Amino acid sequence: MKFLLLMLVIFISSATFAQEKKVEFAFYDGIAIIGIVDNGGFSNFTGPNINATYKNSKFILGMLPSLRFKEDRSTPRNAFVTPNLGIGFTYSYKVWAIQLPLYYNAKTASTDGKWHVGLGVGLRLNEFNKIK
Repeated sequence: MKFLLLMLVIFISSATFAQEKKVEFAFYDGIAIIGIVDNGGFSNFTGPNINATYKNSKFILGMLPSLRFKEDRSTPRNAFVTPNLGIGFTYSYKVWAIQLPLYYNAKTASTDGKWHVGLGVGLRLNEFNKIK
């Protein structure tokens, strides 16, 4: 009985303090990012993710549907722009965002498959509606 009462008190108190912090799932967050990875560039929007909001900050861990830009000097040449799905961490404060994405380059005849870490900056587009 004491255990149930203690759990009830913890649940009620955590619900009252939860006004500041919020963890949720989202399919899209409205964040546009550009950056560099593996001697090339990328452009993406945050895709399906789990995120936590605290005051003006948002922490996002999720998938990143992207376009990667890289000049291929090998023969035969690959396209300059390729669609790619990455994963990564995004932090945003008000309208600004910074991202650490991970992209996988598949194994080819000349190279092994590897994960590459990038760095990107961007804007949280849905925050522009809140600024007056």
